[in-house]
Amino acid sequence: MKIAAVIFDAFGTLARITRPTHPYGQLLREGKRQGRKFSPDDMQNLMTHKLSISQAAAWFGIQVSPDRLHLLEQALKEELASIEPFPDALEAIAMLRAAGMRTAICSNLAMPYGPAIQQIFPNLDGYSFSYRVGAMKPSPIIYRHACDLLGVRPGNDFGGDGRVVMIGDSARCDRDGPRRCGISGFLLRRGHSDGFSSLTDFARVVLAYQ
Repeated sequence: MKIAAVIFDAFGTLARITRPTHPYGQLLREGKRQGRKFSPDDMQNLMTHKLSISQAAAWFGIQVSPDRLHLLEQALKEELASIEPFPDALEAIAMLRAAGMRTAICSNLAMPYGPAIQQIFPNLDGYSFSYRVGAMKPSPIIYRHACDLLGVRPGNDFGGDGRVVMIGDSARCDRDGPRRCGISGFLLRRGHSDGFSSLTDFARVVLAYQ
């Protein structure tokens, strides 16, 4: 069966942060110093709600002085400015789009990171970000949202429209999670023999099915 659309993970797959400052992590550590305990839900709340640094502080009940808030926001700006695409990501997307392939990004992101990713990878057919969808990978909700944006349905029951494939650097979120939804998930492992070692190799395999 031909491939109708390709979904990519964002960080670790298409792009990387070259100068991490971990602003949200700094905020949570600030809360810990104030006696707030880390919760297993902290990351999910950050990733599934539209929270700026100041909004996250209010959400978690963390007291932050104006000066400290300014430093955290500056750290966020520095981290966002350090986001760079992997060279093979730009090449792979160009190959697929030149062939008329529908493409999307599906990623677990806090709100400020979405626009940065879209700026680096503009004009794709869909951007399914957890803070917009309200669900994180490997929830089926976010994969189905990506497919809706692409105008395709996961699984083999859509009348010859073609398979949907996804690739990323997480076995749990980008290979196994999609497969449970009828999306063919693949693992990217740059520099390793198992999985795909580059996105350009992956793109060539996808195009070979067309």
